[in-house]
Amino acid sequence: MGEIGIESPAFLLEDDRSNPLSSSNDMLKKGNKEEEESFSSPVPNPFPELIPSTLPHFVSECLLPWTKSSATQVIKVYNEDNTSRAVEVPSDITARDICQLFVLKNHCIDDHSWTLFEHLSHLGIERTIEDHESVIEVLSGWGLDTDSRLYFRKNYAKYEFFRKPLEFFPDHMVSISSETNGMVDHSQLIQTFLNSSTCPEIHGHLHAKEISRKSWKKFYFVLRRSGLYFSNKGTSKEPRHLQFIADFSDCDVFSVLSAKKLHGAPTDYGFCVKSAKCSSARDLKLFCADDEPTRTCWITAMRLLKYGMQLYQNFIQPHQKQKASPMRSISENSLVAMDFSGQKSRVIENPSEALSVAVAEGLSWRRKSCHRLSSHGSPSTSLSSMSNIVLHIAQPWFHSKLSRDEAQRLITQQGLVDGVFLLRDSQSNPKTFVLSLCHMQKVKHFQILPVDAEGELFYSLDDGHTQFTDLIQLVEFYQLNRGVLPCKLKHHCARITL
Repeated sequence: MGEIGIESPAFLLEDDRSNPLSSSNDMLKKGNKEEEESFSSPVPNPFPELIPSTLPHFVSECLLPWTKSSATQVIKVYNEDNTSRAVEVPSDITARDICQLFVLKNHCIDDHSWTLFEHLSHLGIERTIEDHESVIEVLSGWGLDTDSRLYFRKNYAKYEFFRKPLEFFPDHMVSISSETNGMVDHSQLIQTFLNSSTCPEIHGHLHAKEISRKSWKKFYFVLRRSGLYFSNKGTSKEPRHLQFIADFSDCDVFSVLSAKKLHGAPTDYGFCVKSAKCSSARDLKLFCADDEPTRTCWITAMRLLKYGMQLYQNFIQPHQKQKASPMRSISENSLVAMDFSGQKSRVIENPSEALSVAVAEGLSWRRKSCHRLSSHGSPSTSLSSMSNIVLHIAQPWFHSKLSRDEAQRLITQQGLVDGVFLLRDSQSNPKTFVLSLCHMQKVKHFQILPVDAEGELFYSLDDGHTQFTDLIQLVEFYQLNRGVLPCKLKHHCARITL
């Protein structure tokens, strides 16, 4: 079948570099032009309790850059429910430092997934601010009359491509070089991204929006180290058929929120390339994928091309600190399991017995807690119903009155990684609950049904075959066993108040 020439859209005619081979050196010589802004007198700190005068040694280590500059700036950070908190920070603070501060102040578990997001409401886009990026430099690029925000929330997918590259780079979208006949060596995929002399080529069809027009057209795109190109002749990759669109020396890649509604895109899997000088939506280079895995592949590849080895250093840095200073002390390592049920106490040496005793004690404690709660209620209130009403509400994975769409949005925001989950009340049936779970970059919803067995109330995901006394027991089981689910429960969606 012969190839048909495609007319170049308006948004691609700003740069007439049609040959990627001849222009790559010129683009790489540009470099980043950093604009330095000097702040006048420091703004008084409205929350002095956020930055204590004395910090523990391990805290001062992670916040070491704070002591390098006396210039400060007050910034405001938002969380999931749009509440915010202002904090005075040094001018050279990084995104990782901000996350460490809020993790400590909110007593969060630091699993290295807390992330700072740049959210540009007037453009309807947002992106992950990389851990090493200067937050003040990011703020300096915002216009004074725009509603731009910093968000602090989880992002489990931030570095997941280092652990599971095959889930982020489908075979049909990746090729490395002609030397390997276009075949991808999966064990070396990420290494080729980090190597300055090589780079996997990402290719495939995307919808692109023409500047100053409402129409979208589908083209074949190619992403190389020298930049992003589209083919003006079918799927041809010959230099004379590839037209340059953008490099990433002075650009960032953003996810587009509500691409259909705001820009009339064919799907909601939109993303864009935004230059540092871009101030309005018409200056964005907008693209749209047919599905989430395709969009994730393009965005991840562009992040790797822009930051390369720096992203890998961001990924391994927290793990290196953990190895240098182990969390457990000598006294903790010397603890042993004890049995006090008999007249004399004894050490439990069998690991299986120790585990079963620990489980039994946990269940016993739970029953006692329920009994204390039920004693304050009416005599007709059953033990199991009280446990269902009270115990799961305080769990970080339970989000009460959350709609299906809100659950989907929350999981998407916190990373489409296998095992990200939350539990919520069912909107259609008030007596049931719903487990929302991410698998293969899709959010699936499973109804948790109440089961009445001989007057006892249980909960089940598989029509009563596996029954649980409460939601906590259900979650703990599926964290260890996949059961009827497509994957185990791994990461719960967290919402905190700053």
